[in-house]
Formats: sequence, C-alpha cells, structure tokens
Amino acid sequence: MRFHLCRFLPEDDVDLEALVNDMNSSLESLYSTCSSQQTESTPLLHNGQTSSSHQHHHHHTSLRRSQPMHILAVRRLQVEEQQLRTSSLPAIPNPFPELCSPASSPVLSPGSLPPGEPSTGKYIVKIFSEDGMGKVVEIPADMTARDLCQLLVYKSHCVDNNSWALVEHHPLLGLERCLEDHELVVQVQASMNSDSRFLFRKNYAKYEFFRNPLTFFPEHMVAWCQETNRPIPPSQLLQNFLATSSCPEIQGYLYVKEMGRKSWKKIYMFLRRSGLYCSTKGTSKEPRHLQLLADLEDSNIFTVITGKKQHGAPTDYGFCIKPNKGRGELKELRLLCAEDEQGRTCWMTAFRLFKYGIVLYQNFKIPQQRKTLISHFPAPVRSVSENSLVAMDFSGRIGRVIDNPVEAQSAAMEEGHAWRKRSQRMNILGSHSPLHHSSLSSVIHIAQLWFHGRISREESHRIIHQQGQVDGLFLLRVSQSNPKAFVLTLCHHQKIKHFQILPCEEDGQVFFSLDDGATKFTDLIQLVEFYQLNRGVLPCKLKHPCTVVAL
Repeated sequence: MRFHLCRFLPEDDVDLEALVNDMNSSLESLYSTCSSQQTESTPLLHNGQTSSSHQHHHHHTSLRRSQPMHILAVRRLQVEEQQLRTSSLPAIPNPFPELCSPASSPVLSPGSLPPGEPSTGKYIVKIFSEDGMGKVVEIPADMTARDLCQLLVYKSHCVDNNSWALVEHHPLLGLERCLEDHELVVQVQASMNSDSRFLFRKNYAKYEFFRNPLTFFPEHMVAWCQETNRPIPPSQLLQNFLATSSCPEIQGYLYVKEMGRKSWKKIYMFLRRSGLYCSTKGTSKEPRHLQLLADLEDSNIFTVITGKKQHGAPTDYGFCIKPNKGRGELKELRLLCAEDEQGRTCWMTAFRLFKYGIVLYQNFKIPQQRKTLISHFPAPVRSVSENSLVAMDFSGRIGRVIDNPVEAQSAAMEEGHAWRKRSQRMNILGSHSPLHHSSLSSVIHIAQLWFHGRISREESHRIIHQQGQVDGLFLLRVSQSNPKAFVLTLCHHQKIKHFQILPCEEDGQVFFSLDDGATKFTDLIQLVEFYQLNRGVLPCKLKHPCTVVAL
C-alpha cells in the first residue's frame, strides 16, 4: 500500500510557488540563449527558498538552469493574493459616523472600502423621534421600511396598529415624505444628503384612500368621472387606478414655481401614468399643447412643509416632485401648490398609485392577512379566573349568587352610584390622601398618549397634518385662554376643529363637560372613552389618537 502526501489549498488561496515555476519555465528559452554559464541548480523563489515542488520531481525531470526573477511580477502576485483573501470580508459599520465621508453617511460607503469589497452585510441607520432624540439601529441591506417600523415598535414598546411610518425628512429644503412599506431603507439612505434624516411617526392616512376613495378623489378632478357624467362606485374607481390597462387622469389648476424665479404661475395640469403635463393653451388636452414637467418613474413626491416662508408659495398646500438621481439642490425641484388640502391630497395620492400600482394594494393587505392568520388560532378573550366570576348579593345575612343578568346589571349600577356618593363625601370632608379623587381626576390624563399638554393651536395643527388628516384623528391639550379648561382638537373631512372642555362643579365635585354641562365626566379619560363610542355633539367619533413616542 502506498501513501501519498498531498497539499490542499483553499479555493480562494493562490499557490505562489506554482505560479512562479510556470513563469520560470515559460521564460527559460528566452534567458537560456543569453546566459553564458550553465549551472545546475533549482529555480529560486522571491524569498530565496528552494521550490519544494521542484525537488519532489527532481529525479524524474532534467535539471533546470537558474533563472533571474522579476520582483515586480512577484509583488503583483502578492497584491492579487491579498485582494482575493479580503474579498469575503463583510461590510464594516463605522463606529464614528460624525468623522466619515463628506456625505456624512453613518456607514462606510463602498467606495471607502478596498477594491472588490461587496456592498453587503450590516448598515447603521439613525432614526429620530418627534422630540428630536435619535436611536441608532443596525439593519441588513435588504430590510424594508415596514420591517424597520416593526423593529422600532418592538424596541419602543408601542402599540402596533400598522399605522407607523418611516419619514424621509429634508430640513434645509423643507420637504418630507413617508417611505412606502416595500422600499429598502439602505437604498433610500444612500440617496439622502448629509442634513437629511429619518423620522419615526404615525401616519393614519397612508392607506386611507383604499377605505374611502371618494374622499380622496373628488369627481371634478378625475377626468374619467367627468366623461361618463355619472357617479362612479368606489371599487371601480380604485380598479381604474390599479389596472395598467386603464388610463385614468387627474386634472385641475395648480400653482407652479417658475424655474430660476421667485414667481408662481397658475397652470392647468394633467397627471397620467406617463408623467405630469401642463397645458400651454388654457385647458386643452391636445398633444401639441401638452408639455412634460416631470417623470413618475425616476422621481418621488414630497410634501412642502415650509412653502410660504421658504419658497413664497401662494397657499399652505404645497408639494414638489424631486428626482431620485439629483444632488438634492433647490433648482432640481419642481415646486407645486394646490388651492386646498383636498386638492393636494388628490394629486399626491394619484402620483403614488400611478407609480407603484398594485404594490400599494399588496402593502395595504399584508397587515389584514396577518390579522386573519392570527384569528385562526383560538384564544380565550377572558382568562379562566375572569370566567369563574359571578355576581353576588351580600345585603342579607348570607351571600347569594345573582342568576338573573338584569338584576346583576342593576346591582352593578347601584354599586357605582354608591362609590360616587362616597367620593363626594370624601370631597366634603377634605381628605388629604395623596390619592384623593379630586386631585387624581386632575392629573390622571397626563400619562395618556392623546394628551399633549401646553401646546399652541398652531402646534396642534402641525401634529394633525403630520399624522394624516383622517376623520376621527384627535388630541387633547391645555387651553391657552383658560388655564382651567382643555381643548379637544379633532379632524373631520380634512378640516381641523377645536372644542373647549370646561370644568363645572356640582355638589362640591368638579366635572368636565363638552356640551355646557349636559353630559358630565369625572375625568378626561371618561370623556374620551365616551366620545370614542358616541358621537354626541361632535361631527364624528374619536378614532385615532395623535401619538408622539420617544425612541
């Protein structure tokens, strides 16, 4: 039996000795004619060592003459070997994002890595909350905006109702937009400037147009509705936007900022799948009168948050179309302005539908499908201990179980009235307990997500605008005109309304009322819970609380 000693090399390594010997043998004929001496020796490597592979076959092959070596060739082989060895290293997160490239990217850019370095691995992303505090998160290259929102919800212990969004914010340009759920965060970050940042906030209006399309697309702005001269069912209206075979069109007047000037011009515009067009002759749709202003495929639509102050916009309802491959300069933006909030919402929603199509509907359906899967698993709504509870009557000498549900409900109401009388009696006596009911009712609402403390009227408008102007979006704040009162700020039909909550005293106890004392509540939590179930004097029920979380 024979044993052979073999040498195994990794796939990525290079055998320098074999490469040098091959080069020696290829140049042997060239240097043999010029050599004046013939000396029997083995080829030498660049470090002066004898080739082991050549000694192994010394008895089977003829003796070779010593050949001169090119040092540059050997160095080139060493560099190639080093590049091959480092090509499999992962991307290295930058521990000092403030000191990196001029773009101030929080990740080492591919250009700063050695040649051949793959752009895969982990990336560092910094997310900011509404209070300005940031959180650094390490994410993979293929993480979407939805996945990152889910991660932040988990880390921040927030309520997950699929209304959280990642916002691309440009403070110097005064622009922001919500990322679509399927967009890759790393790709978006690569196109952002050094002053731009990601924000984590609520956006209830992200897919609201799938639930109430007629609110987002008024008939006078949809060309197809005007041509048919009849009301369009909501399902058919959405199908026309999602189907690639149909050709819906949004039309209407918009203010357009002239390139290189500070003036704005009112022009009749058309939004189609192929792009945004303006008419050079009134409201004409003829091709010779249409001029292309922006392409949808290579652009994104942003909300202008400082239109009047920074750009001199004629109204507060500005938006712009920003190219993806631009350098983020002001001259590259196509600034537009609508007459009202409904018009701006219609143009921006149609832009998203034309660009992404059925992908938006799939993003809207994913959370609902997830809820359906969870509902298939049977889970008790109440615990075993709760199911074992029964109503008891201890008015007599011996307690008894109340079997009649009507009697049990009346007993619960009597117990509630008795508790209120006891609390009123405590108010009269002036209890100094730290859990005194009057003091508790005045501060119990501070920890609620919908309470925003002492903010101005303008600040409440800004928060409502940022979190999506849908029906039932609300917050509570302290009144600026009356320090003892509160204000309910509510959105209805894309308009913001304010309702004052006044304190009223009865039998020595303080109550809160929204309708001049007709309906009284012991604290603001009871008031909010009541109007979440009943509309009362409000235009709609309270549905979505404005929430600001700290990361």
